[in-house]
Amino acid sequence: MSQLYFASAARSAVGLVRNGNEDSAFSSSRVIAVADGMGGHAAGEVASRIAISKLSEIAQVITNPDVDTESADDLFINSLYTIDLEIKEAAEDRPELSGMGTTLTSLFLAGDEISLLHIGDSRAYRLRGSAFDQLSVDHTVIQELLNQGAITEGDIATHPQRSVLTQVLMGEGILNAPLQIFEGKVKDRYLLCSDGLSSVLTEKEIKSLIKGKERVEAVNALIDATYINGAPDNVTVIIADIVELPESDLTEKIGAAQ
Repeated sequence: MSQLYFASAARSAVGLVRNGNEDSAFSSSRVIAVADGMGGHAAGEVASRIAISKLSEIAQVITNPDVDTESADDLFINSLYTIDLEIKEAAEDRPELSGMGTTLTSLFLAGDEISLLHIGDSRAYRLRGSAFDQLSVDHTVIQELLNQGAITEGDIATHPQRSVLTQVLMGEGILNAPLQIFEGKVKDRYLLCSDGLSSVLTEKEIKSLIKGKERVEAVNALIDATYINGAPDNVTVIIADIVELPESDLTEKIGAAQ
């Protein structure tokens, strides 16, 4: 099993309505992640920064060649609990941060297997040839209602609970987010994004903007399209192509995690 790698481009923007950026993101040759903080004032950016900072530390361990795949996967999924505990401790130390939380959507590439760690409503998509698929499932009231058949896709835009999350990292320790495993293939393109993108653009629009473009160009096209449509929220995007040789050993943190 040969080791595959991510070749990534990433960008985070405040949008046209928000005063600050509560999104954070991390990219490296084998781990990428997006976190969307919430809680108002400085709290959201603190929560997302904690998530990305802690995950970037764990990424150094799980990508170490001396760590076997099973142990790496265990450390990867347990990072949710590590982050959740750190958010709890930060809120206890600073009561003004009480109630802060963050989503987290991350991909870890081990050999040719991609593990998806996901909680909240930031999203992971895969473009493989002409097929564009959402890999993550939103942890939202809306998604639960859709699963139950209680509403239709057409009801989402006007539903009063369209932004209510059912799972998020906020120090409460109640998490149910099993690791999903996918086969990685060279030339696959992955997209991680906060809901500042997915709540503004349709899947059809997103696909048209990332297909056939160079990574940086595609990232900028997505961000520009959200601004054209009002950019009501922070928007963070990572586009990562699967390659056989690492293009860079550099890691990058963006948004509130900088």
